[in-house]
Amino acid sequence: MANPFAIQTSIEDGISIITLEGFVDAHTAPQFENAVQAEIDAGRHRIIVNCEKLNYISSAGLGVFMSFIEELRERDGDLKICGLVPKVKHTFEILGFQDIFEMLDDQPTAMRHFTAS
Repeated sequence: MANPFAIQTSIEDGISIITLEGFVDAHTAPQFENAVQAEIDAGRHRIIVNCEKLNYISSAGLGVFMSFIEELRERDGDLKICGLVPKVKHTFEILGFQDIFEMLDDQPTAMRHFTAS
């Protein structure tokens, strides 16, 4: 049986929210990549990735975060990560993502960090 995956994109106060659910792996990472690229192509450079329902992420999924951060920051934007469950957060921390990305507890906090900057 395939691992469940869902992705949803919305806009709140001019900030793009990409919500990931289930497993992001080599099979589903391209959908995540396409969602981020679509926001950039639409001129939206402030992105929050909500991971409250993310159960697993592989190196392919982690690579999506890394592939866009420089471009977003060059365009005066950023990508913030929120809602990581402990198991997934541990994966991000082992790889030092906390030194590159703001990893926040929840979406309202991430929104406040964008409006404050």
